[in-house]
Amino acid sequence: MKLATWNVNGIRARQGEVRQWIERERPDIVCLQEIKATSEQVPAALCDMEGYWCYWHGDRAYSGVALHVSQAFSAGRPAFAHPDFDYENRIVTVTIGDLTVASVYVPNGGKDFRAKMQFLDAMDAYAISFQSSQRPLVLLGDMNVARTERDVHPKERKPRAIGQLPEERAIMERILSRGLVDVGRTIDPDNDGLFTWWAPWRNLRQRNIGWRLDYVFASEALASRAIACPVQKDVGTSDHAPVVVTFRNGETAPRAARHEPDEDEPRFMLR
Repeated sequence: MKLATWNVNGIRARQGEVRQWIERERPDIVCLQEIKATSEQVPAALCDMEGYWCYWHGDRAYSGVALHVSQAFSAGRPAFAHPDFDYENRIVTVTIGDLTVASVYVPNGGKDFRAKMQFLDAMDAYAISFQSSQRPLVLLGDMNVARTERDVHPKERKPRAIGQLPEERAIMERILSRGLVDVGRTIDPDNDGLFTWWAPWRNLRQRNIGWRLDYVFASEALASRAIACPVQKDVGTSDHAPVVVTFRNGETAPRAARHEPDEDEPRFMLR
């Protein structure tokens, strides 16, 4: 099972890159963030990608998330939904069998730090609900918090910078304490250059002077089956890089939970 996440920083500006990336990687589930487009503004070629169910949840020129699910992974259109704390089109989930996957775009916090903290608190409560029911969950996306000092290049470390504040990091650790695992760091624990975002100036990306803001948080049982979780640093022109995680199949692999689509069921659900 392969899952992928990418903050594309504008789907219309990067439609060709995204399409080529998906066609090359062929993830079972693709999570996109910061699409900056309504469903009507999304290029038709991305809505008609062969072999994928597509779901878009955005607004004009701001925020927005998307999910794409391989039709080989779910024969019928799966159940897309939004938790109660969906704010500014920042989270969409899909449930396939007993597995729930969320595409998440946490507020930056620069303009409304309180809203960011409220969103993170609500995401913590959401994670608790899965821990108590022992249902597998994967949160993928741009969390807009660097978990630790190690997740920021030394030249970018600023004690009072939003995204590095102790209170933000404390909530991130609390979310992980709900039976979730930071898969990228677990697989690559000694990498001091594991970053996913670079400010778009002074060749910071080429010099790898960045922050780690994009994550895969997976339930412990599923995380134990992770075999790779690379940051694709050289892919695309967004200021974020894709992260792709691969899990070996296990007894609870959700592929077993396929269903046939109803005769009148639409192929795509756009929002």
